[in-house]
Amino acid sequence: MYLTHYRNNDKMAEQTTGRQLQRILHYSVTPCRPMLGLRRSECALYDVDCDEVYPRLYIGDANSAKNKQYLRLIGVTHVLNTAEGTRFGQVDTGHSYYRDMSGIRYMGFPMIDQPTTDISRYFYIASKFIENGINSGGKVLVHCMMGMSRSATCVLAYLMIARKMTAAEAIRTVRMHRDIRPNEGFLQQLADLDNELKRDRLYY
Repeated sequence: MYLTHYRNNDKMAEQTTGRQLQRILHYSVTPCRPMLGLRRSECALYDVDCDEVYPRLYIGDANSAKNKQYLRLIGVTHVLNTAEGTRFGQVDTGHSYYRDMSGIRYMGFPMIDQPTTDISRYFYIASKFIENGINSGGKVLVHCMMGMSRSATCVLAYLMIARKMTAAEAIRTVRMHRDIRPNEGFLQQLADLDNELKRDRLYY
């Protein structure tokens, strides 16, 4: 009885929480970017905020997604809009926006950046879309309005699901290349995903 109780407590202690992820996010450091005039020439030239956070995987802002010349320059083949829509804070693009760019595959999620938004419903769909893009030899841009919260959360979920990273490892990986700020509700949903994946892999 005591042994069972101890094991249950041990498992509870290993549970990931949104607060833990918030601390990891706070204390992991993104290397300082150069000043505007010294930034990567393509970003400065096209007035976009976009970073490659994992091989062939980019997180960017709305300008990155809307600048077709820039997308051609870096060779993007797949665009995932995690803020699709016409409301404030959303990005009004769609399949038709990229009609003149042969080879671009598009997917959009109509989300707003609020802690109550259920972003977890898109985790596995986003992961599959990103993985298909990378495995096909393409480059994937995941964006929202600022490239900080919705897009970053979906990329973190991809790294956890497809690349078998823990939530902490995924955050540190992305933060090495970009400053990201998922809201507290999204961090809790990532923590829930982390716990779910750990359970699945434990019993696999």
